[in-house]
Amino acid sequence: MESTISSPISSTKSSPLLHSGSHSLGSRSQSFPSLPSLPSVQTLRYPSFKSRSFLGFPFRSRQNQPIRSQSSNHQPVNDGFVLEDVPHLTNFLPNLPSYPNPLKQSQAYAVVKQTFVSPDDVVAQKVVVQREGPRGVHFRRAGPREKVYFKSDEVRACIVTCGGLCPGINTVIREIVCGLNYMYGVEDILGIEGGYRGFYSKNTLRLTPKVVNDIHKRGGTFLRTSRGGHDTNKIVDNIQDRGINQVYIIGGDGTQRGADLIYKEVEKRGLQVAVAGIPKTIDNDIAVIDKSFGFDTAVEEAQRAINAAHVEAESVDNGVGIVKLMGRYSGFIALNATLASRDVDCCLIPESPFYLEGRGGLFEFVEERLKENGHVVIVLAEGAGQEYISGEMNAVDVKDASGNKLLLDVGLWLTQKIKDHFTKVQKTAINMKYIDPTYMIRAIPSNASDNIYCTLLAQSAVHGAMAGFSGFTVGPVNSRHAYIPIARVTETQNTVKLTDRMWARLLASTNQPSFLEYSEGQGQAKEDVDVINNNMRATL
Repeated sequence: MESTISSPISSTKSSPLLHSGSHSLGSRSQSFPSLPSLPSVQTLRYPSFKSRSFLGFPFRSRQNQPIRSQSSNHQPVNDGFVLEDVPHLTNFLPNLPSYPNPLKQSQAYAVVKQTFVSPDDVVAQKVVVQREGPRGVHFRRAGPREKVYFKSDEVRACIVTCGGLCPGINTVIREIVCGLNYMYGVEDILGIEGGYRGFYSKNTLRLTPKVVNDIHKRGGTFLRTSRGGHDTNKIVDNIQDRGINQVYIIGGDGTQRGADLIYKEVEKRGLQVAVAGIPKTIDNDIAVIDKSFGFDTAVEEAQRAINAAHVEAESVDNGVGIVKLMGRYSGFIALNATLASRDVDCCLIPESPFYLEGRGGLFEFVEERLKENGHVVIVLAEGAGQEYISGEMNAVDVKDASGNKLLLDVGLWLTQKIKDHFTKVQKTAINMKYIDPTYMIRAIPSNASDNIYCTLLAQSAVHGAMAGFSGFTVGPVNSRHAYIPIARVTETQNTVKLTDRMWARLLASTNQPSFLEYSEGQGQAKEDVDVINNNMRATL
């Protein structure tokens, strides 16, 4: 039977977000009646994640956790409001005591008008909704809460970094340490070295603000990293043995799946351990959040490579510059770097199929640009065209320790294809310049924009863990930081949608072909092209 408990995130005031009036959206001069006063106490219910429906209750959580307010003269309206809530330690530790937040005595927050986030504050996943449509999915707003569920002197926190490198990792590490120490007075902070393996290999480092003071000026990860090595039972055994009660996990979708398993095992054992994920991927392929940290730095640094390719190509006759950028399954870096540069003639990404020969193909486009401008610059994501290379080379799928498919070098493949076409078919001499800056970009420190972003991510994660939330990840949703269930950001990947306006803007900027023409030589099915065309027309 579902039990009702006093909410750890309840407030003395109830928000109008809990109710939706049936006011019509008529003329601007229409006055809206004020909401009636609401009672002072709310209750929350904490069962497990179940519901995925947008309709049914006006305020429904995918954790099936309706936040109920009662009012004698105001009835809830079915407006399709869905709260995708994050787990809380009191879900399985109902008698867990709470304490006043130390930020009440913080000099930093002394001048803040509203120190604590209201428990009723939520962030909408979609900003644009239809007048008569459902309000849609919302997430809890990130930030400090009035009550915390850890005493500062009893906290033993740890930080671990996993997966590939990305600009900004060291900034996140630094700000978690400084946030815990400066805001909450936590002094016992461990760094787990070498990724998930470090938990049971007993590689640890004592972290203090002094130790991490200038690590944000360096690339890579101060704690070192690795792929794979996730053993849930060993990791949680070690967490339990060391008396760790806050775990901060920095990594991509595979790492976050591991974090979700750690949280579930912690819950199963009934441990007072908060598990917080900070999503990391330079490709920007994490779902739900606006963007991942390090992405802005990657796009900015990619400009150097594109500019070099452009200078090389335009300085010779029939110059062709090719730049390969990161993007295993998502072409966001290539897309944004192309839009920022204005020197790129063609951008190829994993989401958009392309072909080489025939009408509307890449070879034809390169020929035209060489005739018009005397040079051409192509930017491609590392995951583009993999199906063509694999087919030609009869490649066998091989995966790394994180489970990612090892990609073939599409840059070298395309460089050779263009060379062969012009020298053997067109009998034309061309000057090829191929630049692969991927590891250079991954290894640099984050820029100013990402440094600020990493600070917000780290502090939001610290506030969430201290407030007793667990099994969550943090990130901006429509520019507002929110707490998101880990499972939500790992269930799918963020990819460039060819039917969205962003891709249309790129096509308009480069004037490149859409590669939607049927090419019999490449065996591209016409029905697939028609589907893409129909989808694009549907969004106009």
